[in-house]
Amino acid sequence: MEEKVKYELEFPIHASPSLLYQYISTPSGLSEWFADNVNSRGELFKFIWDGSEEQAKLVTKKSGERIKFKWLADEVESYFFEIKIQVDEITKDVSIMITDFAEEDEVEESKMLWENQISDLKQVLGSA
Repeated sequence: MEEKVKYELEFPIHASPSLLYQYISTPSGLSEWFADNVNSRGELFKFIWDGSEEQAKLVTKKSGERIKFKWLADEVESYFFEIKIQVDEITKDVSIMITDFAEEDEVEESKMLWENQISDLKQVLGSA
């Protein structure tokens, strides 16, 4: 099994943190931009894309701030993906910070996927 490398991305976004949090932490919010459909039972989330589905466990969430998932398919405990809302204390600019893992030869592809998904999120928010 190939090792994965950790990478981080930052996307400036024009939206209030409380609104953004709804889109990153609820199945209905996530299904607007992250996957075609999302449903959850407790801390188990099911993400559906074009008929394929992946399950993830909700690891931690902090209201209005961050959410962290671990794909059940990942055998290695330390792999996760996190979506965090960051507000600049001085300018009050809002950004979404993504932390994720991918195999070395798939990092660029993974980053592009996130860019597409965040661009969908911006459209949903009307902040594109």
